[in-house]
Amino acid sequence: MDEKMYPVADIRQLVIQALVHHNSSRINAEAVADALIAAEMDGLRGHGLSRLVSYCGQAASGKVDGNAEPVATRVRGAAVRVDAGNGFAYPAMELAVSELTALAPEMGVAVAAITNSHHCGAAGYHVEKLAREGLVGLLFANTPKAIAPWGGSQALFGTNPIAFGVPGKDREPMVIDLALSKVARGKIMVASKENRDIPEGWALDSEGNPTTDSARALGGTMLPMGDAKGAALVLMVEILAAAVTGSNFGYEASSFFEADGKPPNVGQLLMAIFPGPLSGEAFYSRIEALFAEILGQDNTRLPGERRLGLRDEARQQGLKLNPAEYNQLRQLAAA
Repeated sequence: MDEKMYPVADIRQLVIQALVHHNSSRINAEAVADALIAAEMDGLRGHGLSRLVSYCGQAASGKVDGNAEPVATRVRGAAVRVDAGNGFAYPAMELAVSELTALAPEMGVAVAAITNSHHCGAAGYHVEKLAREGLVGLLFANTPKAIAPWGGSQALFGTNPIAFGVPGKDREPMVIDLALSKVARGKIMVASKENRDIPEGWALDSEGNPTTDSARALGGTMLPMGDAKGAALVLMVEILAAAVTGSNFGYEASSFFEADGKPPNVGQLLMAIFPGPLSGEAFYSRIEALFAEILGQDNTRLPGERRLGLRDEARQQGLKLNPAEYNQLRQLAAA
């Protein structure tokens, strides 16, 4: 299909309209739209507009409360609990970022536990906000089951993304964002939607056999990055994101995609570090020295540079959608 370029602002308005038409408040719709558009601009399509159909379906059915208002409670001096109220994760994450931005410079470090939550999209989107406030950000999130424990055959843990954001004094923040599966599950979802195969080594089918069939992969399990070591990291994040926040484990959580069922009630743990005092005010000079060493070698770049390039391109040229994608968006906005 021939793809066309559409202004970012126009697509954002369609996303907002679609969510509002499917039982979401405008303020929540704007938070969701901003996150989906940001992912799309950064080339992270598995966390972008491809999620809108399932988001609208869940808001319409009540599986996600599109009108929920997240509530933040400071449970200790530098610890905040944010109840997403079974709504979209993005408004709750915005509230958590706001709380940590105020707390971390005062306390040195601050942490927010987000509970009764949902899919938080591209994890780097949230830590980048902290980094832009001069904070080092860490995010741990759990998701519905997709990965089996090492040596097992039944999915128990989610793909459990982690993200790390570092502020830059005279440069864009450096953001590292990765799922602990060999690839993000969203990539397989996009491949299945487009009837494309996936590379060998990404996933197993429901019988535990390697598969390149994206549809069979969605019905099976994801392989962890780093094999047994990756499986251990998955377990670590499951504990931080679910047990510490009082949320559902991956095997207890309902699907992020299906409209029916109970809310997934997953969790996210967001941390912010104010680096200046801890480093003796040498943080930025030390970071620049490290980056210079990295970039001094041929064929190197800092994580996220490709993403930033795609973002700039999207700002200038718009978002690329094929006719089917654009028509579906318009239909959702007109529903």
